[in-house]
Amino acid sequence: MNVRTTAYCVHERGGGGRRNAVGEYLSGRIVRSAASDWSRFPLGTRFKIVETAEEYVIDDYGTALVGTNTIDLYKPSRLEMKRWGVRHVDIDILQWGSEEQSIKVLKPRAKHTTPRRMLIALASKKNHRNSRIANFNSAGENGRIAPR
Repeated sequence: MNVRTTAYCVHERGGGGRRNAVGEYLSGRIVRSAASDWSRFPLGTRFKIVETAEEYVIDDYGTALVGTNTIDLYKPSRLEMKRWGVRHVDIDILQWGSEEQSIKVLKPRAKHTTPRRMLIALASKKNHRNSRIANFNSAGENGRIAPR
C-alpha cells in the first residue's frame, strides 16, 4: 500500500505534547508512534515502512489528517521531523487496528470536531458494511436478491 506520510514532533508549534491520544507517551523507539484518521487506519494498526523497515503503531490522531490517507509519523526531534518532510512510501500492514477501540476512545470526545468527524466516518463504514452483508445474505443461488 502506498501512502502519503508527514512527520511531527513534540516541539512542533501547536503540538499535542508528549502523550498520544490514549494518554501514553509518544514512542520513538522500536515500535514508533504514528497518527492517522482512525476511520481509515484504526487505533492499534501496526505497519512497517518498506524502504526503512521502521515499524509504527497508530496511537494518535490529528486535525489535518481527518478525511485523508495521510499518516503522520512521530519523530523524536525537530531535525528528524524536518528531514522526513512529506514522502509517499510503501507500507506493509502487519496488523489492522480496532474500529471498536477507536470508537471507545473517540466517543467521550465527540463534542470536539476532529473526533466527531472520525466517529461519523466510522459509523458510515459500519452501516455500509452491514448493508453489504444484508444484501449478500438475501441473495439467491444465482446471486440475485431474493424477493421478500
